[in-house]
Amino acid sequence: MPKVIVAATPAAGHTGPLLRIAGHLAGLGHDVVFLGGARFAEPVAAAGLGFRALPAEADFDDRDLAVAFPERELVPPGPERTAWDAMHIFGDPVPAQLAALHELLAQFPTAALIYDSLFLGGAALALERKAGDRPVVVAVGTFPVMVGSRDTAPFGPGLLPPADDAERARYAALTEQLAERGRPVTEHVRRAFAAAGVELPAGERARAVTEAADHFLQLTVPGFEYPRGDLPTNVRFVGALPLPAPDGAPLPPWWPELTRARAEGRKVVVVTQGTAANGDVTALLAPTVRALGERSDLLVVAATGRRDGERLLTAAVSRLPANVRAAGYVPFDALLPHADVLVSNGGYGGVHTALGHGVPLVVAGGSEDKPEVAARVEWTGTGVNLRTGRPSAEAVAAAVERVLTDPGYRRRAEELRTELEAYRALDVIAELVAGLTPTPADRTHRSDPADRTRRADRAAALAAEAG
Repeated sequence: MPKVIVAATPAAGHTGPLLRIAGHLAGLGHDVVFLGGARFAEPVAAAGLGFRALPAEADFDDRDLAVAFPERELVPPGPERTAWDAMHIFGDPVPAQLAALHELLAQFPTAALIYDSLFLGGAALALERKAGDRPVVVAVGTFPVMVGSRDTAPFGPGLLPPADDAERARYAALTEQLAERGRPVTEHVRRAFAAAGVELPAGERARAVTEAADHFLQLTVPGFEYPRGDLPTNVRFVGALPLPAPDGAPLPPWWPELTRARAEGRKVVVVTQGTAANGDVTALLAPTVRALGERSDLLVVAATGRRDGERLLTAAVSRLPANVRAAGYVPFDALLPHADVLVSNGGYGGVHTALGHGVPLVVAGGSEDKPEVAARVEWTGTGVNLRTGRPSAEAVAAAVERVLTDPGYRRRAEELRTELEAYRALDVIAELVAGLTPTPADRTHRSDPADRTRRADRAAALAAEAG
């Protein structure tokens, strides 16, 4: 069967989805080597994969970016920090990433390279060599489509698509302004590619990187992405990745209260800041607890995504109200069927998980790609966009009440759930890789299906905990 290299930026939000894909392919019998951050060696081994750590110039620990990139702390959060990240977290590693790929390919000739779309060394390999002289290059989109379009607002601010010609003209002018403002970023990234001996094509940076891949697989469905008449032809919507199966960890002692709440006519509200941006619980977890605490008609579950989360949250709000339950890691696949609304910081994977269960949302997205995710929630009618990463308790309370009382949000979330259920991302990726080998015998599964599922799921769970 085809050998595969899977590469990921050394951050939990990038590594988790790619590790899920790698584990699935290994379970089907492919020989897979994972190229990623050194701290993810354990979950990679749990998936039964070969592992190669990125060189030091391309590796960092995303749990404390202040240590890895002390100069980043001098840049104010917002567009300036996003630009800094594009240059230094994603652009600067290109030469080291490409060198690591060259070294690995010399030892491990492979039919396919699969990488998260911000692992720009993958795009560099695609641009460096012609198809046929290199592996098939497959980028995986783990955040909203960044490619500019005449049919959308410029990416970043979280603006909805133009409603008329006047707004389209305004967006065109804004796009030019942002392109001029972002010219130093584009030139910096071009220099990073040049340092690797590769020329990044002229034009929009995001489009050039996207079109470099032979296949660009976007982890969503068309119904969650703005329609574009000029989307690159190599982009394909494949649906969201399924959640890992429960790993057998004990459930919190309050778990039976979820069923009782429904029987008593109480609504269940889940709040989370994900498994990456959860260091400051005062951003969203604490305001939500303050907003909804003591409401007898609600049961609030705070999924902190960290082992010390309950302690930090309790300290932030002085005490947990009687109707609030807090936990570190909870199985969302088991939790969300009980939920009436998810309050989220706008992580792409978490939002898709909610929609995959037909759960409407309240989204507070204030950094990275999260304003764009929140805008898509608003555009689809599946939830309320708070338009900030640090909402007030009053804003959260009003938004939750709006979602709970307007059945349209639940209806639209159920429609997206139906669309998501029609897609099978892992199957699409597996079929693409299997198609690189011509003989039917090469497509035989060489491992026990139950065992491969357990290994892949455990690996994904470990990757989430590592975040």
